[in-house]
Amino acid sequence: MTTPGARRVVIALGGNAMTGPDGSAAPGAQRDAIAVAAQHIADVVAAGAEVVLTHGNGPQVGNLLVKNEMAAHVVPPVPLDWNVAQTQATIAFTLADELDAALQTRGLPQRTAGLVTRTLVDADDPGFTDPSKPVGRFVSREEAERFIALGQRWEDRGEKGWRRVVASPEPRSVVDYPAIAALAGAGFVVVCAGGGGIPVVDDGRDGQALRGVEAVIDKDLTAAILAHELGADTLVIATDVPNVMVDFGTPTQRPLGRVTATELREHAAAGQFARGSMGPKVEAALRFVDSGGTRSVITSLEHIADAVAADDAGTVLTAR
Repeated sequence: MTTPGARRVVIALGGNAMTGPDGSAAPGAQRDAIAVAAQHIADVVAAGAEVVLTHGNGPQVGNLLVKNEMAAHVVPPVPLDWNVAQTQATIAFTLADELDAALQTRGLPQRTAGLVTRTLVDADDPGFTDPSKPVGRFVSREEAERFIALGQRWEDRGEKGWRRVVASPEPRSVVDYPAIAALAGAGFVVVCAGGGGIPVVDDGRDGQALRGVEAVIDKDLTAAILAHELGADTLVIATDVPNVMVDFGTPTQRPLGRVTATELREHAAAGQFARGSMGPKVEAALRFVDSGGTRSVITSLEHIADAVAADDAGTVLTAR
């Protein structure tokens, strides 16, 4: 099913591809949104690319955390690495159903495979000693104290209430990338490393004994590592805007088209990209090209096929 010499493309889907237009994470809204995303992904496959998909899972993990909280008096809360694994599986099978249908409609032979994926992080990462990534909903102090007693870390966030904070360590390697490469090479569109991957650390025996840890990993930074480890030609980071903007929200705002790494770093150093939104996407694009990748593109979901086919769609960072 694989075309000899096909370009290998890693596509990182943003959270907007997994929820309804109003942000709803209800099952029906998620499936409808994923069905739309599948059409655009199928267009990339139809153009002859070998596609590997990764995705966000913030709303889905948030929903599971609420269920944990509400059921804590009945069943023990599920650890965060288990939450990531469960949402990976749910999103992967839904994407597989919708993408298989889109591929079949186009008369394409490729089919989709989902892989529950682990990402290695450093047990000594500073993020573990100072957890700062907020996850889930706001609760009262009384509710927070119940979960603190279970070993979780919560912080007072003012009038909104208390919110759980977790570690967000740097990804080091996608543990299961050889399996991903094998599936992609056999002609499958692979859905993997969702939510940045299930965070695992080496338990002290040269990577032969891994264990999950309470953390979340930035999915765009993992996508950059995955694209490098798979030898991908292009990393496409799909978000909700066609281009990265500078001077956003001001009269001088403008979109970035083709840019050099130097230009992009200068904009980042000037504080142009918000840490919680565009910042990680820009950093991921830079890391992939720095590691030897040919090109990175940041653009909206509806433009991903154009982004793979040409250099005039989205914000394009190339190695040259």
